[in-house]
Amino acid sequence: MEKNLIKDTLEKIGQTVTISGWVDTKRDHGKLTFIDLRDRSGKVQCVGFQKMSDLSTESVVELSGIVKERPERMVNPELETGTIEIEVNEYKILNKAAELPIPVDSDGRDINEEVRLKYRYLDLRRSRLQQNIKLRNTYMQILRNELLNDDFIEIETPLLTKATMEGARDFLVPSRFQPGKFYALPQSPQQYKQLLMVAGFERYFQFPHCLRDEDLRADRGFEHTQLDIEISFVNREQVMKRIENLVKTAVKGVGGKLKDETFPVFTYKEAMEKYGADKFDLRTEEEKKDNVLAFAWVVDFPFFKKVDKGDAAEMRDSKSGWTFTHNPFSSPLPEHEEWLLKGERIDEIMTAQYDLVCNGLEVGGGSIRAHKPEVLKATYKVMGYSEKETEESIGHMLEAFTFGAPPHGGIALGIDRHVAILSGEDSIKEVIAFPMTSTGRTAVTNAPSEVKDEQLKELGIKVAA
Repeated sequence: MEKNLIKDTLEKIGQTVTISGWVDTKRDHGKLTFIDLRDRSGKVQCVGFQKMSDLSTESVVELSGIVKERPERMVNPELETGTIEIEVNEYKILNKAAELPIPVDSDGRDINEEVRLKYRYLDLRRSRLQQNIKLRNTYMQILRNELLNDDFIEIETPLLTKATMEGARDFLVPSRFQPGKFYALPQSPQQYKQLLMVAGFERYFQFPHCLRDEDLRADRGFEHTQLDIEISFVNREQVMKRIENLVKTAVKGVGGKLKDETFPVFTYKEAMEKYGADKFDLRTEEEKKDNVLAFAWVVDFPFFKKVDKGDAAEMRDSKSGWTFTHNPFSSPLPEHEEWLLKGERIDEIMTAQYDLVCNGLEVGGGSIRAHKPEVLKATYKVMGYSEKETEESIGHMLEAFTFGAPPHGGIALGIDRHVAILSGEDSIKEVIAFPMTSTGRTAVTNAPSEVKDEQLKELGIKVAA
């Protein structure tokens, strides 16, 4: 007999159906055994007369039975299928579940995080996380479809690349074929997406996995997923308007509530004077309770700042005591370009950067990019790089820009943070299928781990004691 999804049994009253899933709950009443069976589409009550007493919760079973309407007094308004039940004729245990190390019938918030992530494949069975992951999928698909309908093209960029300066430490990958040399995992596809603009792909996007070796916290991990977008022949306001419309469509598409139909715009100076930070929360207390999303733009950032001597990445990137506030590939405001080219008034140069903030978090950041070699060279010169050092670092970019690079700009939206805010979660771990622990260990597989000596020997690497 053809298998049915549980949600479809509502339309099959009086018919015999076959369904498969997990035993969500079990209740024994003498000769009658009641279970709620769960599949990806929902749950339904199943009743067995002198049957199913051997079932245990979370076991996987297949059963066949007749779909019957429940008496009005027995209707369960908590279930979508609460008006029916299945009278079981026969059943088969496909896989009997052992006693679970963690319960999955609660929201899981009271369970130790390390234990939850060790058994993440069980943790993900709970209703809250199922909803979060489905919300993430729907949100990303709306974003993707909107971009495809707007003549964007989705293009993948490499994972093994060259170390770049983007404000965090790189994860390095040793090369077996070229001993002593290393790839870097991408902090973002920044250089590749700009090269795609040079290549003539005027509207690009992808959902890349980005990796940064930085301090961990609730809204940041070693890995994150972003929506990466780049557009040719645009100015700052055009990019912001396009992204604002995209985000509003996706938020509304998953039932999110917006505080403002038009996102307010603050300069960096205004934000710091009014809120003391460039990430702020515009909601009232009532709006916080209702999980309203309050988006806003922040613009007119300083291009450069003095190096934080306590930040290893900043100390490594800069050779002059000056470093970039966002990334070195941004363009200055047009009226400040001459200052940059001359290396004057460094602390006054503003960049064509724009950050998207929501509910106190940065949820996106982008800029109009440098597309002229002399502008990018000038940025590196401010940071103390010689012509030779600049060439060694980004010579491929400088060369590409000599072959007709269009003006372009883009943004990266933090998908993990967007979905966490939409679902009312405090941590991005609650909207990622297999997040890392707070100590940087992988869920379930418990990496990083030691490797065999022969593997290290192949790579020409010795581990210092």
